[in-house]
Amino acid sequence: MNLHDGVAPALATALEERGYTSLTPVQASVLEADADGKDLLVSAQTGSGKTVAFGLAIAPELLAGQDELTPTQEPIALVVAPTRELALQVSKELGWLYAKAKARIATCVGGMDMRKERRNLAMGTHIVVGTPGRLRDHIERGSFDTSNLRTVVLDEADEMLDMGFREDLEFILGSAPVERRTLMFSATVPKPIANLAKQYQKDAVRISTIAEREQHKDIEYRALQVAPNDRENAIINVLRFYEAQNAMIFAGTRETVKHLAARLGNRGFSVVALSGELSQSERNHALQAMRSGRARVCVATDVAARGIDLPNLDLVIHADLPTNSDTFLHRSGRTGRAGRKGVCTLIVPHTRRRTAIRLLTGAKVKADWSPAPTADEIILKDRERLFASEVLTEAPNEDEVPMIAELLEKFSPEAIAAAFLRKAQGDMPAPEELLATSVEAPEERKPRTKFENGVWFRLNVGRKHNADPRWLLPMICRAGHISKNDIGSIRIFDADSRFELPEHLADKFAETVKVHGTGEKSITITRIEGNPERGNSGGRPPRKNFRGERSGGGFRKGPRGEGREGREGGREGREFRGKRDGGGKRGGDRDRRGPKGDN
Repeated sequence: MNLHDGVAPALATALEERGYTSLTPVQASVLEADADGKDLLVSAQTGSGKTVAFGLAIAPELLAGQDELTPTQEPIALVVAPTRELALQVSKELGWLYAKAKARIATCVGGMDMRKERRNLAMGTHIVVGTPGRLRDHIERGSFDTSNLRTVVLDEADEMLDMGFREDLEFILGSAPVERRTLMFSATVPKPIANLAKQYQKDAVRISTIAEREQHKDIEYRALQVAPNDRENAIINVLRFYEAQNAMIFAGTRETVKHLAARLGNRGFSVVALSGELSQSERNHALQAMRSGRARVCVATDVAARGIDLPNLDLVIHADLPTNSDTFLHRSGRTGRAGRKGVCTLIVPHTRRRTAIRLLTGAKVKADWSPAPTADEIILKDRERLFASEVLTEAPNEDEVPMIAELLEKFSPEAIAAAFLRKAQGDMPAPEELLATSVEAPEERKPRTKFENGVWFRLNVGRKHNADPRWLLPMICRAGHISKNDIGSIRIFDADSRFELPEHLADKFAETVKVHGTGEKSITITRIEGNPERGNSGGRPPRKNFRGERSGGGFRKGPRGEGREGREGGREGREFRGKRDGGGKRGGDRDRRGPKGDN
């Protein structure tokens, strides 16, 4: 559909000036004859042009056949959005779309000056854009008169219900005139949305521009498998490898956002944070810093980033895996917008690999699995960028020629090149050294060899430290100058881990580790004398002995039920299991559980 089919002249002119040559599928769908004047229930994916779509859809009610809007006291249209950022963004989009029609737009969002909002409403406005809680406040206080509303739009309706705004939405819709047009836009239409539509819409036309979910072709998806304690280092290396103009990092909690922002800032990245605890002024400053180029990295929670559209956002990093596939797609959809290519990376600790696979499968996204970029790969990438830099290829201008001649007269070309190289490298944070990792699927791993007369060694990390063979193995190899084929069985307990070496390598390995250490400050390797399964420091004993005799008053003297002695032993054993350790957790057979997560 071209811009003039069903679009009001004032809006068509605004679209042309904005660079639109055609409408997106969702924008064209709301202008079809079947949708004219009807209530709409629309589902469309992120970045599909929904704001302009409902801006076009409500034009008949707003303009009533006129090219320009006449002054009005009570608002004619209302748009409800889940977050402050999205409401302000919607207001900005409708502002340019209805500029030629001379529409007055007021915003009512939490965190802003309510007195100023009341004054704007009192001066007369055509369109009100706001968040549910603040809109309800204005209605209850009498500063927002809804009696003249002709149309109401719920943007991101599914998100508003997920955030607990059902009561506020029902209040707002209940206060609006019965004879109105109601448009609901939602990424998905779960049962709560369908029920809300059934209650507050009349014979709504169902529009969906989401066919069978398919992978976003403008986004390159990468799953980077890392050691659990390398997660933050991997994020640093991803930022350095891609050097994106703008990057967004998603974290699961406010505390993680603050921690990551502080860590990245200390490492030399220009970074801002977005979380729900920030004031509206702080949020605005953060977003403006990203848009102006003063900051290049934004660390945010899901809620804070809802609906944000940053220009030139070329990289999305999932520092914490999202809780579901819809959240994953929404996060990822911040990049690859308006035909621009983008990269989406998931930082996947070994312990969360299965979760990541389920997440990608649910989203119907195929990602390339690989280790995180290494320091050597980043240095090579920096070299490529340096030689392709416009600074080197651009010809000098007339004002620069005298200074260039003077520099060449006083310094050798080698000295000038070295100064340029140092300056270029000095502006970039140094990459991190990561533990070597393997991304082969678990079913492809072969059982490790058990050596005859093998010698066992102990590592002071176990399941509670997220120990995993895929990052322990490379570290052991580096520490003892051996290959992975020299290592036999690896056993991981709660508090420590054990591995086996052939007898002829044991002494040399022990001496090498004693001299050079493990390369990790917090990890030590010691030789075990005797049975490696004894002295487990809280680790899980072998299953074959677990039901046998117990020490420390909890021994069973014989099979259950064989006389008084056996019964007392059983009672003592139960009492022993009931005791709690200093952390408040039950000891004993509770340790049979595996680590939290996928296992």
